[in-house]
Amino acid sequence: MATFHVMSDAEHAVAHPQINKITMGQVWDAFLLGIDDFREQPSHYVFLCLLFPLSGIILMIWSSGANLMPIMFPLTAGFALLGPLLAVGLYEISRRREAGLDTSWRHAFEVRHSPAMPAIIVVGLMLLTLFVAWLLVADRLYVSLFGPEQPQSFSSFFQQVLGTRAGWTLIVVGHIIGFCFAVVVLATTVVAFPLLLDRDVGAVSAVETSLRATIANPVPVTFWGFIVAVCMMIGSIPVFAGLAVMMPILGHATWHLYRKLVAPVK
Repeated sequence: MATFHVMSDAEHAVAHPQINKITMGQVWDAFLLGIDDFREQPSHYVFLCLLFPLSGIILMIWSSGANLMPIMFPLTAGFALLGPLLAVGLYEISRRREAGLDTSWRHAFEVRHSPAMPAIIVVGLMLLTLFVAWLLVADRLYVSLFGPEQPQSFSSFFQQVLGTRAGWTLIVVGHIIGFCFAVVVLATTVVAFPLLLDRDVGAVSAVETSLRATIANPVPVTFWGFIVAVCMMIGSIPVFAGLAVMMPILGHATWHLYRKLVAPVK
């Protein structure tokens, strides 16, 4: 009988999957395999991933009021921190295609029946906590440089940010802080969600395996992070519409990267 478990696997043990050493070429191959998965049935995947640009647009509209202008960019940039969680359905599609199963888009929603769903939610809550922490830090940084008074208009806000020393300090320091948050997310989730879908090892093992994979392959994982960053920038133009293509490609590619980084069960 299945048991409710989160921090460990169904046997109440913390697994330690074997990590492979990979090359940058293998990372690029995983990305190409992601493109191949996307090309298999692109209309289905674009339909699924309209969620991403739509959510991005909603975030921009929500933050368009003057009182929320200072966190407009942190909101949209930090949205990428939630990407590994939002792409869980895409990992399932790639898993099914690899196994020779039906890859209809409706199967992306079947992850809700996965025995690892509680652990997936826990790791997802970790990402959500990091997202909120990023917003709070970004807001504190803005207040420390410009004070609590909010800009009165878009033009005054952009003049303030681009035309003052404090504004350029905000840009530079903000990007450094954002980079640190992105590194934490990459290192802790690079294989976490695909691993949970594949083996249901528990949240602790999923995060720990991602950390070990990153430490064992610092250059390849950094290269993967660079690919993700470039794709997210391209996908944000225009008005996040490109994410309908970039997000499914990255989601599928993440599954193939997982297959290369984590050795199969013997």
